[in-house]
Amino acid sequence: MTRFVVRFVKDVLGDNGCEREICQSSMEIDAIDKLEAAELGKWNFCRTKHIPDWSLHADRIQVVNSESPS
Repeated sequence: MTRFVVRFVKDVLGDNGCEREICQSSMEIDAIDKLEAAELGKWNFCRTKHIPDWSLHADRIQVVNSESPS
């Protein structure tokens, strides 16, 4: 298993009129690959936020390998 960091990101308009990227949630997930990490992250995000679909609170998901050892 590999450890991944899964981030849920939303684009919002800042006070200066420029678009900014805001992290709605971030979690470490142990998974076989990035696809599995994304799916596990979606499930966990929905469960903790009590929502049926992750896209209600985020525009996209970013999945990267964690630098910390498993």
